[in-house]
Amino acid sequence: MSTFLNNLLTQPEFDALPMPDLAMEALDLPAIRSDFADRTPDERMLQSLKILVRDQERLVPSKGGILLYGHDRRFYFDDAWIQCGRFIGNDKGDIFDHIDIHDPLPKAVESIMLFLKKHAMRGADFSEIRRKDRWSIPINILREVVINALVHADYSQRGTPIRIAFYDNRIEVESPGLLLPGLTVEEMKQGISQIRNPVIARVFRELDLIEQWGSGIPGIFREARASNLPEPTIEELAGRVRFTVPLSEILPLSREQSRKSESTQLAQVSEQVSEQVSEQMLCMLRSCLAESQSRFDLLIAAGLSDAYMNYRRHLLPLVVQGLIERTIPDKPNSRLQKYRLSGKGRALLTSAGKDKGSQA
Repeated sequence: MSTFLNNLLTQPEFDALPMPDLAMEALDLPAIRSDFADRTPDERMLQSLKILVRDQERLVPSKGGILLYGHDRRFYFDDAWIQCGRFIGNDKGDIFDHIDIHDPLPKAVESIMLFLKKHAMRGADFSEIRRKDRWSIPINILREVVINALVHADYSQRGTPIRIAFYDNRIEVESPGLLLPGLTVEEMKQGISQIRNPVIARVFRELDLIEQWGSGIPGIFREARASNLPEPTIEELAGRVRFTVPLSEILPLSREQSRKSESTQLAQVSEQVSEQVSEQMLCMLRSCLAESQSRFDLLIAAGLSDAYMNYRRHLLPLVVQGLIERTIPDKPNSRLQKYRLSGKGRALLTSAGKDKGSQA
């Protein structure tokens, strides 16, 4: 037997390995139930998907199961998240907007696509009976690239999440881990596939996020040719795989546009926000009492995911009302941005505490 085949047969499947210290309760069953609406997430189903595996006569979550649906996924896999950024120009010198996505992996696909659409332009095609949206970015291609990154990332690596960078002239999707031994970029284009994470791939397949093994990459290049789009590129860089999707038209973004967008956003939120502060907002204010907090920490304190709409509905109103302040006010979208409690916010917390005491 050749060394290459021997490596393929003996190579452990990282995401199929058991996590013996955990039990079924470590899985987010409501999230699984939401994805598999027509099936009951019982032990038999979870075993068939290898979300649960046997370890010394016990059923325990697999690494893939926790990566997909773990309550505390970030505790066990600190880098199993996605970092998205929209940059001004064609390098990372000036960032306009960013978001950190911590959704279960199947839900992360839509969260990433929402971020990309947020910074794209949409038109309409009325050439057929039904209206069709036309985007300034290749939505179908990008969706396949994103799914490929989530399914084939090497989650055993430490220190690097999946990164998606939107520039004026291209979109780059980087995932940790080099190609598996013996697999080349040209073979990937031909549809030759090696599954790094069979548990994650199986779940994506069951959810129809993947059509069939090996079809995604050739389909990306076929669609680019059929649509007369620039050909995407795949390259290995220092322990990562980068998939670059060039844009057919440059989407220029300036700092002036950034300021206008922020002003418009604040004005829209101001119109929507009432003077009443929700309990979730109070939780965020309380978390700022001792020290400044990041956007992620504030939303988690309120029991919310780090989704853009949660930021817009629950955190941004606190800024608009002057209850919290940005630590870097000149760069609202800085990745180093944190939020601190203002004097007005501190007074509100004091008042809320008194009101709560008087009602007791």
